[in-house]
Amino acid sequence: MTNNAKQTIESGKAVLGIEFGSTRIKAVLIDENHHPIAQGAHEWENQLVDGLWTYSIDTIWKGLQDCYADLRANVRKEYDVELETLASLGFSAMMHGYMAFNQDEQILVPFRTWRNTNTQKAAAELSKLFQYNIPLRWSISHLYQCILDGEAHVKDIKYLTTLAGYVHWQLTGEFVLGIGDASGMIPVDPNTKTYDATMVDKFNTLVASKHYPWQLLDILPTTLNAGEKAGCLTEKGASLLDVSGHLKAGCPLCPPEGDAGTGMVATNAVKQRTGNVSAGTSSFSMIVLEKELSKPYEMIDMVTTPDGSLVAMVHCNNCTSDLNAWVNIFKEYQQLLGVPVDMNEVFGKLYNHAMTGDADCGGLVAYNYFSGEPVTGLAEGRPLFVRSANDHFSLANFMRANLYASVAVLKIGNDILFNDEHVKVDRITGHGGLFKTEGVGQRVLAAAINSPISVMKTAGEGGAWGIALLADYLVNNDKQQTLADYLEHKVFNGNTGTEIAPDAHDVAGFNAYIENYKSGLAIEQAATANKK
Repeated sequence: MTNNAKQTIESGKAVLGIEFGSTRIKAVLIDENHHPIAQGAHEWENQLVDGLWTYSIDTIWKGLQDCYADLRANVRKEYDVELETLASLGFSAMMHGYMAFNQDEQILVPFRTWRNTNTQKAAAELSKLFQYNIPLRWSISHLYQCILDGEAHVKDIKYLTTLAGYVHWQLTGEFVLGIGDASGMIPVDPNTKTYDATMVDKFNTLVASKHYPWQLLDILPTTLNAGEKAGCLTEKGASLLDVSGHLKAGCPLCPPEGDAGTGMVATNAVKQRTGNVSAGTSSFSMIVLEKELSKPYEMIDMVTTPDGSLVAMVHCNNCTSDLNAWVNIFKEYQQLLGVPVDMNEVFGKLYNHAMTGDADCGGLVAYNYFSGEPVTGLAEGRPLFVRSANDHFSLANFMRANLYASVAVLKIGNDILFNDEHVKVDRITGHGGLFKTEGVGQRVLAAAINSPISVMKTAGEGGAWGIALLADYLVNNDKQQTLADYLEHKVFNGNTGTEIAPDAHDVAGFNAYIENYKSGLAIEQAATANKK
């Protein structure tokens, strides 16, 4: 394996995918058989600046360069070879947000990430205008909110893109975006595979009185589908990515995509009637639809797969951050006792113990809101744990309540799809940090949405592997297969992972928990109003 991987790297046949996640930038290098052969990573955190969540431009580039340097060092250590040429390359990042640049390609205001919820008025007005749910985090919501707020920079916008689109643009000179990521800027038409023309016209009419020197399509990236060439790594791009100067320019790049699209690819969930759930710092479910929903829903976003199929997305700003914070409290207690700490063991013990608790958590309720949660109408968040004196307060129930909280909002959104819209799904695959402890996250999610949940061993590689597969699809699709067929037959070879079916007792317990959860949202609202 080592010799084969070394030969792949030396011959320039390795494919690289890099994804900017919320807390980590990750690089995955794969061989001709789609197996990861080297990885690199860089940990980072967003900053709250002037009331808005952001990452600075300097932080973006330093993080990318450090991630690549880590990959390069690992390649040298493992294979005693220098990484100089690539077969192809792809970039992915957290979707949505707002990155506006002037004609000199200078950013006009700090990058506003998906996590910001200051766009409520804009999103509501656009949803009414378009007769289509426009989420708070979408780029068009941010743009229109800037207009409503009279921000002076708007007139100077020449380019508007996402984080993945920005990095790709700087490394290739191509101002383009994968259709999945583009569908988080403004809705796309699944028939034309580009921005919805009617909505674009409505927006231009809406802001015409401002007399900006641009129309909407003037400032948006060109949309591309999976498999389409999106430019090549330039000399400037190679030096930006690899500060050591060893990486050569010229390799082709696939269209830049959002983390939702790479999650679908990494779980073989781009075909209709398949779906996936990503559960990490944030969570989202993606169900690939056979047809459009009967009407717009505020809790459900309509996006697309990387090859343009319609997807119902339930996006939750909060997932495992509060859960991890509680686990760290137990780690501190263990350290206080002088007991050596193995975090995998700590997570494993607590998660598995949680499943011995009451199916309804004994009445305990947790709210994991580190930030606002649009699905439940919260502009801000305050992590809370709530119980009554007569509830069954135990460690198992406490941990189970926090596990339930990590997917509670996800359940609220998906109940609409399955109970109201009667959407049919053949397979749902989970991936992300919640599923690292074998069986527990699967069982909780299966109870939450009353559906079998599969987890693949490869899903742990995450979105960086997903974007690497899209880069591979660009250059190695010699049979001209659709993306779904390519993944099914060439990458996964029929592997659907390990499945856990919902347990009726767990489902009933989660349903009882979610009713308590919804009833207690007033407590969360009071906390945001009164606790700084």
